Amino acid sequence: MSLPTTEARNPASEKIDTLSAVEIARLMNAQDELVPQAVGREIEAIGRAIDVIAGRLRRGGRLVYIGAGTSGRLGVLDASECPPTFSTPPEMVVGLIAGGYGALTRAVEGAEDHPEFAVADLQGIKLSASDVVVGIATSGRTPYVIGGLEYARQVGAFAIGLSCNDGSALAAASDLMITPVVGPEIISGSTRLKAGTATKLVLNMLTTGAMVLLGKTYGNLMVDLKATNSKLIQRTRRMVAMMTGLSEEEAEGMLCHCDGELKTAVVAARRQVSPDAARELLAKAGGQLREALGS
Repeated sequence: MSLPTTEARNPASEKIDTLSAVEIARLMNAQDELVPQAVGREIEAIGRAIDVIAGRLRRGGRLVYIGAGTSGRLGVLDASECPPTFSTPPEMVVGLIAGGYGALTRAVEGAEDHPEFAVADLQGIKLSASDVVVGIATSGRTPYVIGGLEYARQVGAFAIGLSCNDGSALAAASDLMITPVVGPEIISGSTRLKAGTATKLVLNMLTTGAMVLLGKTYGNLMVDLKATNSKLIQRTRRMVAMMTGLSEEEAEGMLCHCDGELKTAVVAARRQVSPDAARELLAKAGGQLREALGS
């Protein structure tokens, strides 16, 4: 079996154990500069993935991440950030990790070697043809992830592979591949480094891009966030004031009148309608605030 790029030795760091702290940091920073370039080479594939994900979510499907180790943790992290950021229901974006959620904080030995575990996990959430599954495996050969994508295709779900190695086994199990090749890590095989960073960048694009297409933002404002703490409550009030011309005190009153719903408050204020009428306008616009405002 040929050695994956992510497992190869990096000539730039062969004497890393002789470097000072500042030199180690400088070396890592220089290597990290390669990551966005690798992701940039995959923009076309990432864009296609965003379109697929948004389309499936728009029709009531789900985005499901599956992965093992660092890859699985990053998928669970991205999924868990969607409800507070975009007010999505928790079941819309799901993260599954080999070994279960206990594997988020401790290694579950051998869990990634069992493709049948992924099948069981996907069956556990009742995966269907309306869903899209993103299998994250920086090596491109994790049995858990490959098994999960193969099962996804069997049930008709769209299968997206994310790997940091070209020509991996993951490609054969995928309808679409995203492959940011970041090269060898400064610590051989430690894919929580460049590969992990590349993975995080790609996942950021997938969910953020899909949510923008679904109308979860107005311009670059998070108009579907959940105001669950004082910081977010203040942010919501400021955004309503900014978008309507109301004072912050008036914006707070409008939000109370609209049950704390930011988009409803903005439409009600700008269109001079009741909260219920504002909700109807938003529903007709498919949740797109710009369309509901007629601008």
